[in-house]
Amino acid sequence: MGEVGRVLIEMDIERLREYCLGLGDVEEKTPFGKFAAKFDSVLVFYVRGHMFCMTDMEDFSYVVVKNRPEVIAELLETRNSCRSQRNMSPKYWIELDFGGDIAESQILRLINESFEIVNKKYSPKK
Repeated sequence: MGEVGRVLIEMDIERLREYCLGLGDVEEKTPFGKFAAKFDSVLVFYVRGHMFCMTDMEDFSYVVVKNRPEVIAELLETRNSCRSQRNMSPKYWIELDFGGDIAESQILRLINESFEIVNKKYSPKK
């Protein structure tokens, strides 16, 4: 695949919050401050009590989402602004940088996919 140029992202923390909260029965929390004060700024979105998206409110330059291993592998191979997430399982979580070579529409789609994956996994079985 050819080199992809930088994409201007108009995302801000409020737009991300509105998008995530609008996906359904979503909660937002800052759960990591109990481990160290420097993590107070990590905002996490949950569906059915499980994380699907997170960002740093003080360094709002990226978002972390969950996805299938094959999707993560493809993103890491084809996008410079996607990185393995060092604090989560790199097999299932990926960090997407705003303002890199991934369009905002694709970032929003990946957030939605993350929500759907987690929501489906923890939905009550029929």
